[in-house]
Amino acid sequence: MRKYWTARYTLLNAAYFVCFCSLHAYAAVYLLSCGFTNTEVGILLAVANILSAVFQPFIAGIIDKPGPLTNRRFIFISVAIIGIGSAALLLLPQNKVFVFIVFALIYMIQFAYQPVMTALCFEYNKVGCNIIYGLARGLGSASFAVTSVFIGMAVENIGVEILMIVNIVAMIVSAVLIITFIKPEKAAPDTSRDGIASESGHAHNSIIEFAKTYPAFMLFLVGTICFFFAHNMINDFMIQIIRNLGGGEKELGFSNFLQAILELPVMAMIGIVLKKIKCEKLLIFSGIAFFIKILILIFADGMPMMYVSQSFQLFAYAVFIPASAYYVNNTMEELDQVKGQAYITSAITVGGVFSNLLSGVILDNVGISAMLLTGTAVCAVGVVIAIFAMTSLKHHRA
Repeated sequence: MRKYWTARYTLLNAAYFVCFCSLHAYAAVYLLSCGFTNTEVGILLAVANILSAVFQPFIAGIIDKPGPLTNRRFIFISVAIIGIGSAALLLLPQNKVFVFIVFALIYMIQFAYQPVMTALCFEYNKVGCNIIYGLARGLGSASFAVTSVFIGMAVENIGVEILMIVNIVAMIVSAVLIITFIKPEKAAPDTSRDGIASESGHAHNSIIEFAKTYPAFMLFLVGTICFFFAHNMINDFMIQIIRNLGGGEKELGFSNFLQAILELPVMAMIGIVLKKIKCEKLLIFSGIAFFIKILILIFADGMPMMYVSQSFQLFAYAVFIPASAYYVNNTMEELDQVKGQAYITSAITVGGVFSNLLSGVILDNVGISAMLLTGTAVCAVGVVIAIFAMTSLKHHRA
């Protein structure tokens, strides 16, 4: 039964990250081909990220309450919107205003249902499905890796239209999977997994009340914003960094493949790692790795150094994502957990907002070196904040 549910959840993750690759990793490639400047790309992605950052906690608050909107239903609604939006970009006559609106919408929605995917796993674990989250999430990253290689070559040979085709196919697969992703009729509570939050307690829907209850978590979110300011800077403008180092779309595909495939072993083994090292220490460790990853790019003089930088994904993103998911599950009351996952993703998104707003402008007016120096400085501040939050503040205040 455990293998059955893990396999199905893995397929759902794989479809998600196939679309994530084509929609997010190649956002700049697609938008630049539509006539956008770097600054305009940054503005579009910033708008989408702002909307996502506001939308995620709001929708999580609704899902946390008993009612018709569940994790599963919200995922289905999301994949339908992304599929329809991608078809519109592919089939309908386009101009920059149309592309701006539709692309920003589907980009925002794709981010918005990521924490709900995580919450879905822990929801099903609580009723005895025993999904191995780290393995499923790692294989999702592997699907991103494989997709990035093929898309990198396909964009060069076919054109950017292939990106929307991939989105549509991935969302059709996701829709079929989530429709059939139904809890067993005689679900039993899962008592074998460590870290399940108590059924007792109440929801803290006010952000002030939430912050008072989880002070370490809320300050750590500031550090997370800083980490992902740097992380998104690299990912959103990777094609420009690579072109500056003498590469192109093929090298972009390989770079994405490298960093994504390296996530698999860490995420797959995170359950074992967490038995030895606490989530709090792993989150600090991941922040330091984010800092080293962007620092290397300041001194890069060719693609080999780019690949070295991407290899630090093994210690940065690959550790952060599962460690943050388990941290929320281990420290928060059950009625706060979807919000907790959403706040993590919102912080990631806000980091992307600031990165989008500044990176494109800096890139157009000053250059890549200045952009990378800015990202490195911000990430360093994030490391200091994360260390203080995880070591000096309470994780849950009764």
